[in-house]
Amino acid sequence: MKTAIYPGSFDPVHNGHIDVIERASKLCDRIIVAVAVNSAKSGLFSMEERVELIRLAVPDVKGLEVTSFDGLLVDFARRENADAVIRGLRAVSDFEYEFQMALMNRSLDENLETIFLVPSQESIYLSSRIVKEVANLGGNIDRFVPAVVREALIKKMG
Repeated sequence: MKTAIYPGSFDPVHNGHIDVIERASKLCDRIIVAVAVNSAKSGLFSMEERVELIRLAVPDVKGLEVTSFDGLLVDFARRENADAVIRGLRAVSDFEYEFQMALMNRSLDENLETIFLVPSQESIYLSSRIVKEVANLGGNIDRFVPAVVREALIKKMG
């Protein structure tokens, strides 16, 4: 059984994330979407809300687990007996950062592989920050996030 971890802040989860989750589920038996605790970022949604929104957004993905974690990703991966880390790439700027992180993770655990996935063309430009900005300014985000996330954003932003 191959296990992969897809870490991120997911504040909130959007269709680009969901596309990567669905693609990853075709490659691995068990996908752990791991919401990372990041003390440098203050999120719009609480950790619990993010985990729940992901669960509600992708209820039918086989082998999917959603949880949160704190600390080093490689330590979390060891605890979960993960074989790989899934990372989405949108642009060259993503690649530079993600490549650096992949090399650091490999230096900390030589058995942990990184798999880079490119989202679909429809969602390649999405980021949680942009989705929140559009929602905050009253724009239509229907094609960027699942309905459950749209409703949560509207409620949160009042």
